[in-house]
Amino acid sequence: MSEETTNQEESAKEVQAVNPEQFLKEFDWDKHVEGIEAINDAETAEFEAALEQVVGFLNERDVVEGTIVKILERDAIIDVNSKSEGVISLNEFRYNQNLAVGDKVEVLVDRREDASGQLVLSHKKARVIKAWERVNESFEKGEVVSGLVKSRTKGGMIVDIHAIEAFLPGSQIDVKPIRDYDQYINKHMEFKIVKINHEFKNIVVSHKALIEADIEIQKKEIIGKLEKGQVLEGVVKNITSYGVFVDLGGVDGLVHITDLSWKRINHPSEILELDQKINVVILDFDDEKSRIQLGLKQLHPHPWEAFDENIKVGDKVKGKVVVLADYGAFIEIETGVEGLIHVSEMSWSTHLRSAQDFVKVGAEIEAVILTLDREDRKMSLGLKQLHPDPWVDIDKRYPVGTKLTGSVRNYTNFGVFVELEEGVDGLVYISDLSWTEKIKHPSDFVKVGDKLEVEVLEFDLDARRLNLGHKQTQENPWDKYETEYALNSVHTGVMKEKNDKGAIIVFGENLEAFAPNRHLEKEDGTKLVVGDTSEFKVIEFKKENRKIVVSHSAIHRQEETKAVKAAAAKADSADKTTLGDIGGLADLKKKMEEK
Repeated sequence: MSEETTNQEESAKEVQAVNPEQFLKEFDWDKHVEGIEAINDAETAEFEAALEQVVGFLNERDVVEGTIVKILERDAIIDVNSKSEGVISLNEFRYNQNLAVGDKVEVLVDRREDASGQLVLSHKKARVIKAWERVNESFEKGEVVSGLVKSRTKGGMIVDIHAIEAFLPGSQIDVKPIRDYDQYINKHMEFKIVKINHEFKNIVVSHKALIEADIEIQKKEIIGKLEKGQVLEGVVKNITSYGVFVDLGGVDGLVHITDLSWKRINHPSEILELDQKINVVILDFDDEKSRIQLGLKQLHPHPWEAFDENIKVGDKVKGKVVVLADYGAFIEIETGVEGLIHVSEMSWSTHLRSAQDFVKVGAEIEAVILTLDREDRKMSLGLKQLHPDPWVDIDKRYPVGTKLTGSVRNYTNFGVFVELEEGVDGLVYISDLSWTEKIKHPSDFVKVGDKLEVEVLEFDLDARRLNLGHKQTQENPWDKYETEYALNSVHTGVMKEKNDKGAIIVFGENLEAFAPNRHLEKEDGTKLVVGDTSEFKVIEFKKENRKIVVSHSAIHRQEETKAVKAAAAKADSADKTTLGDIGGLADLKKKMEEK
């Protein structure tokens, strides 16, 4: 028996002797498939630990310092003291135009080897990582960093900080408003990192914060020396509609528009401009001296102090209209010296109007001084005093009984105001508008602007009142009516309107009379309605009250009365009275009694 056969028999005996489950558990499948024995995890860890002790071993993502050993046309060869050298594109060194062999550079181990076994490095990624480390360190320590303003963007500027782009808001460039952003482009400046967003890799920086820190020191020194009345030099920092903010060297103060000039101005920009250097006086400040009130006009004498001492009440002065209001106008007599013309002093008319109806802004006018208070620096003026008072001799110009024509200016429930001339108005009471018409409201008779003929009835010169009449310009028709519409006279009229008490009956010439309800019944028992034309009997006439009362029923009742009297007379004259006559007379009498 050969040796091989003997070994196979022994192996078969060993397999038969081993438990199948134990055999499968201990069988080396890696050796069976790959032809090599499996590496133990413990042995692998031991090998890695030993490998790390080898000089030049690098971990991926490590940032190390390397040396440029060779510069090719497109790449640079970097020695990082590892088993192999790395290659980096020269594009990553574009910022450094003087790159040379032997220069030390920071590189990131991107991969320990690529498919060809080459070490993969990156200088750009190393710079970004180191830059973020420096940015975070500067932010945590509050350090000042330098940067280059690269370009403008919406709301601010883009700044290069340690090769990382940061955002500089426009409000954080300077303590004063910036009007020209382009002046900062390509300018190296110092900044303070104020915010970092690690999730989105955003950085916000501020140059203003550094300025404010310096200003705060100066501010404390300035505030400590502030005193009321102190004159300081400042620079116009901002101009608003209500005043000017002045930079006093780290401390801001406000000059209100009323403290800019003794003369009246509409906007501070009329006398000051941005960045202008001016002297101001401290008027007031709060306890913490954080709000400082400044004055500019106080550096010059008040114009009232130089106002001519010879000018007095009653003098005529010339000036310029500077402000208009409904109640009046302010007139500038001299720079800083103003007087008020109240609207009531612009015309002798009692109908007050707006000042704009008399003067315009910018107009040069003449006025009379009415009051003058130099101590309180106040002056009141008048325009109407330039013309004679129309009420002085009005009783001579318009004596009682004078007839003239005026313009209807206004009316009330009780009458109409008629203007005879500028400043002279009279009142026509509603009862003096017409002899015949029953006027409920003056607007039913005249309109504003109408010409109306009037007669002067009465004067009250002290109260400046003039009583006028319109109906007095016409003949009183009631003198004629007294005869024409005598008691018991009959006239034809038309029912104009009706109410609970009766109706208004209109006769010729628009004469109106009143008919009570009980006097509107017709002969057939029905009643007259509006628009009916019929005959009416005058049952009451009062000239002094211009009152006429009429009756339609009295006409047919009068006829019935006549018929009764005629029948009675006939019965008395007859020798014998028949039963028929007596019956007819009794029926007529009964009918009259019922009515």
